[in-house]
Amino acid sequence: MTLAAPALAYSLPSIGAGTRLPKKSVLVRAGQDRTGQPFQFLEATFTVKVSGKDNGGACVIFDTVRPEKVGPPLHVHKQLDEWFYVLEGEFKFQAGEDTMRLRAGDSLFVPREMAHAFVKTSEGVARLIVMHQPAGTMEEYFRAVSKLPDQSPEARKKMAAEHDTLLIGPPLKPD
Repeated sequence: MTLAAPALAYSLPSIGAGTRLPKKSVLVRAGQDRTGQPFQFLEATFTVKVSGKDNGGACVIFDTVRPEKVGPPLHVHKQLDEWFYVLEGEFKFQAGEDTMRLRAGDSLFVPREMAHAFVKTSEGVARLIVMHQPAGTMEEYFRAVSKLPDQSPEARKKMAAEHDTLLIGPPLKPD
């Protein structure tokens, strides 16, 4: 499956003249993580395909494999936009006051400061590409929270707030 390059390029922020970027390309093979260390978060496997370290912090892109019908709680990012692209399966999303269903090939852009959540609704394994722009500390947050010894809602909420993610409501139900 191919992503529409013009659509993705359009969504990336322009990088200022003073930003210093690496002078080499970064290849990440199918099923691999940028650092060689995929991780589990919210019962999904995350592989980093583009790290903010690769592009001066412009964005981070995750490929997520989701076997279970779960998703994050309703949340807001104050400084980050988020873009979703469904590769396989079906998802229910809430963005602001709107609730919608997304299938393979559908994408959704959620601007910063808009409350949003999603949940996998289809049977079997689903895959969702997730991009944050700018990258902020989302890669570090997801890796850290996946290793958090205390997985209580309070501990997760505290760590989320330290990484521009305010948890403001419950997760969606797949119904």
